[in-house]
Amino acid sequence: MAEAKIGVIGGSGLYKLDDLKLTEELTLTTPFGDPSDKILIGSLLDVPVAFLPRHGRNHTINPSEIPVRANIFALKSIGVERLISISAVGSLKEEIHPMDIVIPNQLLDRTKCRASTFFEEGVVAHISFADPFCNELSDKIASVAGEIGAIVHTGGTYVVIEGPAFSTRAESHLYRSWGASVIGMTALPEAKLAREAGLCFTILACATDYDVWHPSQEDVTVEKVIYHLRQNVETSQNILSGVIPKLTGSRTCNCGDALSGAIVTSREEISEQAWFRIGKLIGEN
Repeated sequence: MAEAKIGVIGGSGLYKLDDLKLTEELTLTTPFGDPSDKILIGSLLDVPVAFLPRHGRNHTINPSEIPVRANIFALKSIGVERLISISAVGSLKEEIHPMDIVIPNQLLDRTKCRASTFFEEGVVAHISFADPFCNELSDKIASVAGEIGAIVHTGGTYVVIEGPAFSTRAESHLYRSWGASVIGMTALPEAKLAREAGLCFTILACATDYDVWHPSQEDVTVEKVIYHLRQNVETSQNILSGVIPKLTGSRTCNCGDALSGAIVTSREEISEQAWFRIGKLIGEN
């Protein structure tokens, strides 16, 4: 089975990588079910890359139904160490315009019904999640985005809502009062599970609208999101083509050590079934 140390999760509008020279399509299953779609393995500028469309290649999976645990587990199982997530977001700040790129550094969780950990049913782990994104990976993406001429905003808080409906006007104003920068539906539990799996993870967020708070702009609609996403796809692909060749060296951050000391359940108390679920995450399967 092919392997890749760099993974890309494509969001709304990004269902393939045009520059990916495809070598294999993997149909995988995991202890947490099947991933959103086949994982496409290929090379991008001679660098092995794994690509997975978050909502499926035909966009058949809504944000609350995404099998995030299966997605992250499957990518981890084929050797992915660095994971870039492409995400459509609404802007909560005047200065973040539609078509701008945002590399957030914080998250606010407003989801309600999503499985958000690999560690349950007999095994407990508490990871550090104060800084939910890999700073080194984020910095490299932001640098490349600037080099290709994209308008990029570094830092800021991404509010994650359940969806699939967009926000009420009251909610949008509330999130602005909290100082949040962008709003979307998919950053969690993706970021949390990536941390549990010891992956470097960051989000390349593409602003498509001003949500519903802006007094002089039209409210967010699917049509508006898709219109701007289609224009942003080329920018996202160019950023990926620029940054992926810079990610071939060994990792120097602490993301791979996220589970060091985090598992509090005594090993002798962890069942064989639980080890089957988590063994690959900790390098024992």
